[in-house]
Amino acid sequence: MKLVLFDIDGTILWTTGAGRRAMEGALVAHFGAAGPPSYRYDGKTDVQIVRESMRECGVADADIDARLPAVLREYLDRLNAELEAPGGAVFRYDGVLELLAALEERSDRVIGLLTGNVVEGANKKLRAVQVAPERFRLGAYGSDHEHRPALPAIAMQRAGESLGVDVPGDRVIIIGDTPADIHCGRDVGARAIAVATGHYSVSDLEAHSPAAVFPTLIDTMAIMQAIDDA
Repeated sequence: MKLVLFDIDGTILWTTGAGRRAMEGALVAHFGAAGPPSYRYDGKTDVQIVRESMRECGVADADIDARLPAVLREYLDRLNAELEAPGGAVFRYDGVLELLAALEERSDRVIGLLTGNVVEGANKKLRAVQVAPERFRLGAYGSDHEHRPALPAIAMQRAGESLGVDVPGDRVIIIGDTPADIHCGRDVGARAIAVATGHYSVSDLEAHSPAAVFPTLIDTMAIMQAIDDA
């Protein structure tokens, strides 16, 4: 048995800035500032984004913690509006549905999510590109822990609790588009398969020594083989 965990943004789909616009709008509404324009969101959890952006603006952690629930509620409302806006450019990457279908055909593969999105945001984004969240049998989210390296262990625990499947770390495969995806599971022995559909190139990702790197998710058979080999 292998547990295959997918990142969302930059891996399954692209929101063309909808997520950032929603978050920045929420930050301005509650803190009066959006954070530095140069701050990168990719590879971060939603809570981490709020904290690091506001620290850059001189906001104390205690104030960030006090306003965090309201910020995230505002973010989700704004995200919903962004995703439903006419002419929105949210799209699903080619190859995603085929890869999910191929994994679902295997009785020795369990597919899940490992994402920095809070769970409600993850579900909104997936539904916006016609991917049913229910296809993923479990998940570990930014709403579970602020730090991404904590998420693989949470996913493993949930596999045991909800599926009755004890999946050791070296049977966990993380598919993602950032160095954070590659590194986050190493403490538990997880393997990473990187895909260069986000902001990082194949060579950028290769520098972090994942088990495999692909330019896209289009080659289903090659990716299935990489999962087998990882």
